[in-house]
Amino acid sequence: MTMDENKTKVTILTGTYRVKGYIDLLPGARVTDYLVESKDFIAVTEAEVWELGNRHVLNAAFINVSLDHIQIVTPEG
Repeated sequence: MTMDENKTKVTILTGTYRVKGYIDLLPGARVTDYLVESKDFIAVTEAEVWELGNRHVLNAAFINVSLDHIQIVTPEG
């Protein structure tokens, strides 16, 4: 199994930002379970961050997103 098989593309909405990127999720696992098992932050790779008004904020190879600020997470694909 390669690392890419563990990547799941997601969109995360906070009160201020839309984050698109990848989380490490085993095939068949649920995003909900991933969030429940996470501590304070989730790691997002190949991240694109946008303000909700569509202003591009940044691209980053890696960011941590605070669970306290996440309102919606949806897998893409």
